[in-house]
Amino acid sequence: MCAVNWSSKAKKQLRKINRKEQGTIIDAVDELEQFPNAKNAIALTNHEHGYRMRVGNYRVLFDADTEVRIIEIQQVKKRDDQTY
Repeated sequence: MCAVNWSSKAKKQLRKINRKEQGTIIDAVDELEQFPNAKNAIALTNHEHGYRMRVGNYRVLFDADTEVRIIEIQQVKKRDDQTY
């Protein structure tokens, strides 16, 4: 089981999203405790963050340290042309 930590930037971005979608994102992020067996978690190449998780129209960008078993949520962004 992995510990999930939120960066201050990701918390701020999450607060700007409506309550219903916040709940959906938080529930999806809770599944990251089972990383690497989490659904929709994809490794990114040539990107500043190691992984992304798709949650509806939003993308959760995160880094994972599998040796220490810590997931660090870096950003929560609405999907558009500049997300990746």
